[in-house]
Amino acid sequence: MISVILAGGQGNRLWPKSRRNFPKQFCTLVGEQSMLDATINRLINIGSTKIIIITNDVILEATKTLVRKRHDSEIIEILSEPEGRNTAPAVGLILSALYAQNSNEIIGVFPADHYIPETPAFSQCIASALATAGMGLLVTIGIAPTQPETGYGYIEKDLRQDTILPHVYKIRSFCEKPDDATAQAYIDSGNYLWNSGIYIGQVKTLLNEYALHLPAVFTEILKGYDSYLHAYDNLPNISLDKAISEKSSVMAVVESNFRWHDLGSWESFKDLFASDAEGNCCIGNDILTLESKECLIGQENKTVVLYDVENLLVIETKEIVFVTRQKKGQDIRKVVKMLEENGRSDLL
Repeated sequence: MISVILAGGQGNRLWPKSRRNFPKQFCTLVGEQSMLDATINRLINIGSTKIIIITNDVILEATKTLVRKRHDSEIIEILSEPEGRNTAPAVGLILSALYAQNSNEIIGVFPADHYIPETPAFSQCIASALATAGMGLLVTIGIAPTQPETGYGYIEKDLRQDTILPHVYKIRSFCEKPDDATAQAYIDSGNYLWNSGIYIGQVKTLLNEYALHLPAVFTEILKGYDSYLHAYDNLPNISLDKAISEKSSVMAVVESNFRWHDLGSWESFKDLFASDAEGNCCIGNDILTLESKECLIGQENKTVVLYDVENLLVIETKEIVFVTRQKKGQDIRKVVKMLEENGRSDLL
């Protein structure tokens, strides 16, 4: 398997920790490694001998610097998007570079912002996905849900069809991020999994799906890598989920048995860090709270003191202190847009 890491995102929902020139994939959010280093290490630990990182021109040099510092840099290739056009064009970029080679080659597409602490269990799921992909199916990893999460998309397993391998199912439907009641109904049914955004398939399978569902992009893929790059600003801005997965008749899902965290928003950190008796989740070594409840605090440099407040999100970095209500944590993009409109590029 050629492992492809999608590492070109801006991570706006983790602002102000994640910044335009130093987005979340370069940040040390859990443990002692950057998210990108942790992803590379995880894939090498499961046997990947070739890794391709897809980044963008804004952070290309930062990506090169990170890779150069690694002892295994010789097995890592970097491809750069001229501009962000979402995940379907990004995977098309890989196909434009690989399509003329072995069409039976399997590629795995992995986001750079996942935290997966259990490598052996992860490896077992990937092994099942590789076996299934070898049968001509496009495979994703579904995460067994632990709570009615409204911030994730869901996958409905098709239990009526014969499974290909144990814990492998055809997919009945992809579901958008639900409201609370719908998420609870999904959990209660036992038929739904969180959508991890990991995809594994043979080059020829992916090419067939692009030909069927994104014919204009497929045409550009066949022109080769350099031509594909020149056509980038004319490609549709669309996710692989919307463009391919939700329409495909060859999708399968491997139900996972490992712990998984998508570190896409500050709210996601509550599952990784213990809360105190008052429900405050403190990420940092110098945080004091008094008569405060259900707050999420990220601290780096200055001491953070909270008194008589509830349900706040407080993020302190060297340059910025950001405070909002926790329920607004998913809307941080609005703050980023406001800063752009006010010309505060120094804060982005």
